[in-house]
Amino acid sequence: MVRSTSILALLCAYALPAFALPAFAGSPAVEPSIRESATGVGVTVTRDGDSWTADYVLDKDAPGWGFYQSSVLNGTREPWRPRDWTVVTPGVVIERLGELDVIRTVNGGPVPRRVSLRLTPSGDNLEADYPVLLFTNGAVAMPTGAFDVFPLAGADPTGLSDEEIGAQRRLGENARVTWRDRAGPVLVHGRREPEGATTDGRGYVLFGEGRTTETDRLVTVVDPELPTWIAGSIEAFAPRIADYYTSRLGQGQADRPTIMSTWYGPTPGTTTYGGSVLPGLIVMTFEGQELLSPSEAVLSENRWFIGHEAAHFWLGQTVRPERSGESWISEGGADLMAVRAMKALEPGFDEAAVLQKEVDDCVRLAVKPVAGAGRRGEHRAYYACGAVFALAAEAAQKRATGGDWFDFLKPLIDAHRADGVLTREDWLVHISEISADPVVRTDIQTLLEDGAEQPDVLIRDLFDRTGVAYRMADGKLVLLQART
Repeated sequence: MVRSTSILALLCAYALPAFALPAFAGSPAVEPSIRESATGVGVTVTRDGDSWTADYVLDKDAPGWGFYQSSVLNGTREPWRPRDWTVVTPGVVIERLGELDVIRTVNGGPVPRRVSLRLTPSGDNLEADYPVLLFTNGAVAMPTGAFDVFPLAGADPTGLSDEEIGAQRRLGENARVTWRDRAGPVLVHGRREPEGATTDGRGYVLFGEGRTTETDRLVTVVDPELPTWIAGSIEAFAPRIADYYTSRLGQGQADRPTIMSTWYGPTPGTTTYGGSVLPGLIVMTFEGQELLSPSEAVLSENRWFIGHEAAHFWLGQTVRPERSGESWISEGGADLMAVRAMKALEPGFDEAAVLQKEVDDCVRLAVKPVAGAGRRGEHRAYYACGAVFALAAEAAQKRATGGDWFDFLKPLIDAHRADGVLTREDWLVHISEISADPVVRTDIQTLLEDGAEQPDVLIRDLFDRTGVAYRMADGKLVLLQART
């Protein structure tokens, strides 16, 4: 979750690990998705008015328990959990030890199987993690993954290598969390429940009421104080784009996904809006005095953000890449999904400018292997070059059947709904079959595995072979039209 940058900058800077998170653009690089099944660790989170508690039932004896999501405050890099969470159980404490928040005993003995905590939720921005969301009417959205823990071999992990900590992390899995609010039902996975339960570690549970709008396909929850021009746009646009994607690709990953939007107030001197995506959930945050007045630029960025992140309900969650180096499948693919959907729903959307930037950035970044972009911190390559490959796939589809990008995607998604994994090989075989030209695959593989001294030469060949219209102007590859 990022509150200090614009949505477009966020989309360009971060590669969403929908398959590892999935994570969204805009989502932090956390790991809860590697822990898919429930374990014997149970937690009950209860709100009773202003009192919050978390009661743990641990499934084994261990000298310490580490939190998977041991994030720090953005900016100061101070740990937040020892400040906001207090152990009630005698002789047990929460401390920051090395890079982990740890539950341990004062005397170094095994942690009791039952540990009770008192919580003070705060909405601070966290570094590469999902924060608590505070609504102006007192509603609170709690991130489910914040409660996941794993057993430690020793009470103090300070000094252990990343590999040693990683080996211990793999011994734990998601906690079974029960969510209770004395005031009434909680919102879990888009539905109100008298008592919620989660085991996925990758979502939010809403305590209290927001301004809720429900359709057959989508639930939107907005802060009551969010400026009405923003709230109205989200409530009107999000169901439309969800309907569009469903009409083109069938049912997405979530039965009824949720969009939550919070308002941090009309703070003078700042204008921030950002967000993230989790399975079945998009989270958006807004802050700043300038947002009190309508802005078409802000609306356009918000719609684009919703379009890209909602696309991940299909490409990234219904099916996901096999590994992080294949993020170009989900990120570039979601970009082109958003472009085509935005143009269909908002005819004034400038698709040409967006797609030209994708080409320009891919030419700039693909001098090195696209598949290794994440290791270099060049996540933008996944978006840009993934969109370039998607443009080629769409053009090949149009030549073969008269179809578009969604027609290329749908059989891939349908074929892999059962296992939920769309591999690079699956994608490349499909474009080879549609284009009937083996060099198309070779061009893409070269950019993925090796990069090129002059990426534009390979991209031009790829476009020539598939039918993407372009021209060269002063040595620059320029798309002739937005829709191939």
